[in-house]
Amino acid sequence: MPSRGPDICVLSNPRSGTASRNPGAVERAMAVFGERADLRAFSGDPADEAARAVREGFRIVVAAGGDGTVAGVAHALAGTDVALAVLPLGTFNYFARGLGVPEDPEGAARTILAGAPHDIAVGTLNGRVFLNNVSIGLYPAILEEREATYARFGRYRILAHIASLRTILRFQRPYRMTLQQDETQHRIRTPMVFVARSAYQLDQFGLEGARAISDDRFVLFLAPQQTRLGFLRLAWKLVRRRVDHGRDVIVSTPRRITVTVPGRRRISVALDGEKLKMRLPLQIEIAEHDLQVILPPHNPAVAKP
Repeated sequence: MPSRGPDICVLSNPRSGTASRNPGAVERAMAVFGERADLRAFSGDPADEAARAVREGFRIVVAAGGDGTVAGVAHALAGTDVALAVLPLGTFNYFARGLGVPEDPEGAARTILAGAPHDIAVGTLNGRVFLNNVSIGLYPAILEEREATYARFGRYRILAHIASLRTILRFQRPYRMTLQQDETQHRIRTPMVFVARSAYQLDQFGLEGARAISDDRFVLFLAPQQTRLGFLRLAWKLVRRRVDHGRDVIVSTPRRITVTVPGRRRISVALDGEKLKMRLPLQIEIAEHDLQVILPPHNPAVAKP
């Protein structure tokens, strides 16, 4: 690539939450980037487009979309010298909000131009990078209901909560599975396994574990509830940030997790808001290589060596 050409590649997902409601958002960000950026829309796997941008020599790849788009781009960039930046255009934008990136397009673009790269450790699920969480059981079913609701009425946060309620009311039987955490293995029966990698998302729901995230561990939540009423109570406590750790949820902080489900070869998994069908066993661990992320100039991590 010529030295005077664009050094920022913006990958835009037109189907993301904010982009579908506010079609001019990406264009306003591009006006701030100016000639430094090249805009590319995609409709498939964002990892493929991000890998192409790496091969073409871009210095920064901007994921313009929601958490699923960001995770896909991160998968291609982990272990390279190309930095990830985020233009938050999704429904929840947990990763961008955790970084302190403004949610308005112009503010986010200015932050990216003024920010600095910083190495972070990320999680992987069967080799696939994730940034916020991985879940098995009830949550993937919630995502399926959410997408069906979005298709009918549009992408709004209130509809996501309604979809969650509808899924809980159609609650199915819990999974029986074998769960290995580091060197400890045990059999469990649970309707939901939730593996967190985002301290910001934990804080939003009043959940413990931020220190473990900083220590490059996962925070694993198991739901002991076995009834619809139990899950409704848990959902209400999450909204009110009053979850009783140890009673409402069982919490641990492993570095490696392996999940097998007797009689199954594949299972539905939610990865950063995207529902995937993945082969068992599930291997969840910290990636071997760090990911470079553009942090806002006011983020304390920028000042660290």
